[in-house]
Amino acid sequence: MNKRISIILLVIFVGIAVLIVLFRSQNRQKGPTDMTSTATSKTYSAPPAMAIDTGKTYRAVIETSKGSMTLTLFAKETPVTVNNFVFLARNGFYNNTIFHRIIKGFMVQGGDPQGTGAGGPGYRFADEPVTRDYTRGTLAMANAGPNTNGSQFFIMHADYGLPKNYVIFGAIDPNDTLSLKTLDAIANSPVGTSRSGEQSAPLAPVTLVSVTIEEG
Repeated sequence: MNKRISIILLVIFVGIAVLIVLFRSQNRQKGPTDMTSTATSKTYSAPPAMAIDTGKTYRAVIETSKGSMTLTLFAKETPVTVNNFVFLARNGFYNNTIFHRIIKGFMVQGGDPQGTGAGGPGYRFADEPVTRDYTRGTLAMANAGPNTNGSQFFIMHADYGLPKNYVIFGAIDPNDTLSLKTLDAIANSPVGTSRSGEQSAPLAPVTLVSVTIEEG
């Protein structure tokens, strides 16, 4: 009788252990990291070949979890940078990534497939001249120093006197209230301390759902 009870208890304990393992496996890897899985595998060995027509007008429609933003791209002024952005957007590189760095009154930054601030497309390309100022709605490349452009970009939330070290390649129309409303919504997202000690890490993911390129 005691042996039978022991066997029953053993079966019960094993069953409980299996349930605990299954529960933990189902709840692992949830959160912001899951939102970058679509783009993480997409890397390239070299910058894209020139494919845009600088005589055309290009617009980027960025769909986010906070709304939509439309930005005109400066194809004539910065053809290499715009070509790169168009290439990545059309290949779905930015889909389901996050804005990993948000500083209200300064800028919002995204374009990193890892969502950490350290990721990129697998290559770097050279800077182009910066002739404009970093005003509200300006779209510019983030970098790690001269000629280190990749996929990360930022959008200015407010006018800011940055040194002209970041290639400006687009902007939201100042009269586009809907796009600016979305920009404000992103910038107003609650943030905490990042790994570097900066108050810029979103407390909840702000997703860049997709980028659609319109041309005409």
